[in-house]
Amino acid sequence: MKTILVPTEDNSAMQSALETALLMARRCDSYMEGFSLRWSVAEFAFDPTGGMPLEIDKAAAARVEKQARHIFESFMRGHNVPRSTEKSEVLSFGWLDDAPQGEDFVGSYGRVFDVIVMSRPDANESFVHNRALYSGLLTPPAPPPQIATNVLIAWNRSTEQARATALAMSLLHKANRVTVLTVIGGTEVPGPSAEQIIQYLQRNGISAEPMKVELDGKNTGQAILAAAQSLDCDLLIKGAYTQSRLRQMIFGGATRQVLENAEIPILLAT
Repeated sequence: MKTILVPTEDNSAMQSALETALLMARRCDSYMEGFSLRWSVAEFAFDPTGGMPLEIDKAAAARVEKQARHIFESFMRGHNVPRSTEKSEVLSFGWLDDAPQGEDFVGSYGRVFDVIVMSRPDANESFVHNRALYSGLLTPPAPPPQIATNVLIAWNRSTEQARATALAMSLLHKANRVTVLTVIGGTEVPGPSAEQIIQYLQRNGISAEPMKVELDGKNTGQAILAAAQSLDCDLLIKGAYTQSRLRQMIFGGATRQVLENAEIPILLAT
């Protein structure tokens, strides 16, 4: 986790996202880069009455970017994080000017970063924010006092969960405790058992212990969050959307439940 991307917005959740990103950066000696996450708009808007086209107020977009940059850089300066130089190999920050508008840029630019940090979705977030949530580190409403010391892997045998676990390997090596959770009767797919992923982790020098829980009237997502709370975990490793996004939007699912209700950071991968 040497490079961290932080899409920046002017909203109430941004402080927690920045605090959590900094916790991760201090733990891994990382470079953090911010950019302004904005709506993607057409160059022209048209009057519905059939009048002449009206040019979008580009000055307003510039003000949004200026405010986002102020939020990001003020936070970094306030926490004594130095600005990055070409030779920086330690904790530092930078800003990307003139980032393209729209949620697609988050995923495309994020390919050259180890992790993307965003706040979890809620009713107050913008449409573009929620559309941008694919993979990354999702932060809770309040920043945790520490991160990735006590980690829960929500193992459901899926490719998505395997990707999330692989993404987290550097953090798992640093953790004091790693637990692999099986939700008996919960949502899962055919694949390697919890015992097999524990053996894989052990062969990579990571000590992990199993945990099994029953649903007991909960859904899978609720059971995962309850297990994380019972262990006082400070990071959840979760594969996302083993069921399709559309199916989860209509019927619900473990990913949706966890995203909307988690009170600890979630490292998510699809």
